Amino acid sequence: MFSPNVLADPQAIHSLLPGLPYPSAPSLPNKREEIRQAARLSRCLPSRVRTASGQTMKQYLDLLRHVWDRGVRKPTRAVLRSTSEKIDAISLFGYQMRFDLNQGFPAVTTKKLAFNAVVHELLWFLKGSTNVDYLRENNVTIWDEWADESGDVGPIYGKQWRSWQAPDGQTIDQIAYLLAGIEAVKKDRAATVGRRLVISAWNPPDVPKMAVPACHTLSQFSLTEGRLSCQLYQRSADLFLGVPFNIASYALLTHLVAHVSGVEVGEFIHTFGDVHIYTNHLAQVEEQLKREPYPLPRLWIDSSVSNLDNIERQQIDLLDYRHHPALSGEVAV
Repeated sequence: MFSPNVLADPQAIHSLLPGLPYPSAPSLPNKREEIRQAARLSRCLPSRVRTASGQTMKQYLDLLRHVWDRGVRKPTRAVLRSTSEKIDAISLFGYQMRFDLNQGFPAVTTKKLAFNAVVHELLWFLKGSTNVDYLRENNVTIWDEWADESGDVGPIYGKQWRSWQAPDGQTIDQIAYLLAGIEAVKKDRAATVGRRLVISAWNPPDVPKMAVPACHTLSQFSLTEGRLSCQLYQRSADLFLGVPFNIASYALLTHLVAHVSGVEVGEFIHTFGDVHIYTNHLAQVEEQLKREPYPLPRLWIDSSVSNLDNIERQQIDLLDYRHHPALSGEVAV
């Protein structure tokens, strides 16, 4: 347990529990008991109790505010195409959010999420493709900034997920390995593969060939008490434009894997390395933080979906999605 001295100091509590929102100075006395309670619960909750913070995207807004308040302005290599100038970022290293996928689908509601693009990109990854032709055919342009004249983006996620090149020349289908591992754990909860349900997109020999080295680097799955959870490690995260998309993408992947495996969903845990707000997005973030989040929508997956290899867009839908108006921002490349 935490010592009494730590429990009396909200700043110390926050250093031990970085997923908690950090209160501003005027609100510290009012927040002290709330933070103490969170500290106690983090150690005392039984395993089957879900610990996500309700049916909104408050966790994401807390992270926006935390980076806004405590991040450090740093130069970056990223450039704005509109000005050809490099852009700074407000950056923080190390953070974690948790989303209980039984409380609703974690789609940001304080602006509009491009859910159609989320679905098509994930299906593109699952196809093992590294050419943007499929995306363009479906009016998704999010990878155009990185594609060459032939539409290729190098050996990124689809290549690594479905045909990782081994030193002996063989290829490894990490998605197939994941599904087989889940089946093994269903039959034997003590199966050694239970802690090895990992998909990596960080293949060092291929990194120089990638249009952009993998940002969402590694995901690990865990099947516990019949519920499938996923933890993502993301080395670099554009908090305004990219992170809502990444949350939705890996939440959807977790749902799909659970669906075809015949198990329930658990949590999506999002762990960050460098998480940042580009300075050309500060006005949009300020506006977003003024907005009150709506309840989360629900995900629908057609019951006929039985594998991950040939899912169609119309077999996935987002229901009851209420959101604030869109907020646009130029992507830094």
